[in-house]
Amino acid sequence: MPRIIKKEVSLTQYEADELDEVTQNLIETAKQSALRAYAPYSNFQVGAALLLDNGKIISGSNQENACYPAGLCAERVAFFSAKSQFPDCQILKVAIVAKPASQEQFKMATPCGSCRQVMSEYENNQEQHIKIYLPATDGSVYESDSVDNFLPFKFSNKDLNS
Repeated sequence: MPRIIKKEVSLTQYEADELDEVTQNLIETAKQSALRAYAPYSNFQVGAALLLDNGKIISGSNQENACYPAGLCAERVAFFSAKSQFPDCQILKVAIVAKPASQEQFKMATPCGSCRQVMSEYENNQEQHIKIYLPATDGSVYESDSVDNFLPFKFSNKDLNS
């Protein structure tokens, strides 16, 4: 007899001014980073900013290439940069923003599958959840208390060792 396996995921919606000053600053840093994106092909600017447990904020923007697979998303730029600069620090929060280059307003955009997998790897390795903040066009901000909400049936190093 087949069984249905369910995993519940959830996001919390806030108004931007309900967030603490550190998180608001993280979102603003992600927006500034998006404006520095190299996105001549998609014209879609993405920025990510991470808060580390040492208080540092590391940001990244998408970096495209004419050979599409050679580019890198903002999230992975930020995560890889953080761990190369501060290998012993844990990542506490990440803010992710995006906008078409022709528009002023940022919109909500969730991470792609590759970024979800990378973020999941870091969350799994540090054995501590990473909060994710996604600002929306209407001024609200969506918070996830774990990468697991975006990749509920993830592949991890535990799968390799079983």
